[in-house]
Amino acid sequence: MASLYDGNSVACNSGIDPAKHILSRLFRDFDGGLCIYLWDGSEVHLGRCHPTFSLTFRSAKAFQELVLARDPLRLAESYFQGLIDIDGDLYSVLRLRHHLTLLQLSLIEKAELAVKVLRIKPGKTASTGSNTPKWAKTLAQKLGINPDKELNRRAISFHYDVSNEFYALWLDEQMVYSCAYYEDAAQSLEQAQRNKLEHICRKLQLKPDERLLDIGCGWGALICWAAEYYGVSAHGITLSQKQYEHTQRTIRQRGLEQKVSVELIDYRDLRGEVEYDKLVSVGMFEHVGLKNLPAYFAVAHRLLKPGGLFLNHGITSDEGGWKKSVTTEFINRYVFPDGQLETISTVQQIMEGAGFEIHDVEGLRQHYALTLREWVSRLELRHEEALKYVPESVYRIWRLYMAACALQFEEGIAGVYQILVSRRAPFSRPVPLTRRDLYR
Repeated sequence: MASLYDGNSVACNSGIDPAKHILSRLFRDFDGGLCIYLWDGSEVHLGRCHPTFSLTFRSAKAFQELVLARDPLRLAESYFQGLIDIDGDLYSVLRLRHHLTLLQLSLIEKAELAVKVLRIKPGKTASTGSNTPKWAKTLAQKLGINPDKELNRRAISFHYDVSNEFYALWLDEQMVYSCAYYEDAAQSLEQAQRNKLEHICRKLQLKPDERLLDIGCGWGALICWAAEYYGVSAHGITLSQKQYEHTQRTIRQRGLEQKVSVELIDYRDLRGEVEYDKLVSVGMFEHVGLKNLPAYFAVAHRLLKPGGLFLNHGITSDEGGWKKSVTTEFINRYVFPDGQLETISTVQQIMEGAGFEIHDVEGLRQHYALTLREWVSRLELRHEEALKYVPESVYRIWRLYMAACALQFEEGIAGVYQILVSRRAPFSRPVPLTRRDLYR
């Protein structure tokens, strides 16, 4: 075990006692239980309960920087870079953010801790994740010179073009990358994702030979399902090169060339009016940007036939405006560079402003929490295989990100809704009088 830590034992040991004192103060009122391994291999038990996880500091410098910053995001970054290892219940680790953000220290305590931190000799740093992918805007983008479309294309590529093989390790066999629809919590992910595809198609009242557009079609599962089981002519669009290539292969393999097509295009470049009988968008409008939401829904309205149905499925926030926080900084820096969330009430207001009539709103928050926990479990089971396609730092980012999202949904901070609307038309009856058809 000694090989995991700094080699300069004299320098390392000189900072162990101050480190233990710092930890005992920072976690004096911690309701949970954790075990911390310091860089010399010594073990510190903290909290009021039996430890459910452990943190291993590979260097004194990592410990020093983390204490000085007192920033939960810095803890995550140290984990990505291999400066800290996490073992045990990852969800308990993530709940540390509540303790750290609410921690109250007097000025005297802060001064005492600062002195003790400075007594720790940093030594050398042993990072295993120096190639951590991190989104950073170019100067042109910061100045607003680059067009939105180019920025969106790069952001989508950053997230979705990681590796099709990597996503396939933890998604279901159809590569559905959005929340599943569980009829009960014990269902398999595969069945729950089939439920979701079927649920969407029923909500849209799909009929043979109708034209369906999927804005942000992912790896093509929904357009293929709608064509195979409902006989529609489906067209999907995406900005991800790898998703586009995968969808093309799937269409050929399933013999759907006459019914399904996919295009690598920005939604703003779609041409025509009243082109489609039905529209759907699943997990797409989170990438649009708050200022672009009116234009996004205006495009959908232009393409949809009068009386036609549009189902928008997307994540929302309990707070409007996508304010700067640890969560938003983490998501935009490491996962979704262009991701922004709004409240469900604001989204509905914008949709109505675009000329849509709202027929049905269904919250799927609990479903996404179940989905994310299943994704995390699958990814953890295939850790070694994942490293064939991505570096350790990427594996750690996705493991932590999805686990954190699961907690966000469980705590009610994030939501996800399917909003079914139609393009307003006099005397139209786009949906049945009841929901019975959805559960036949």
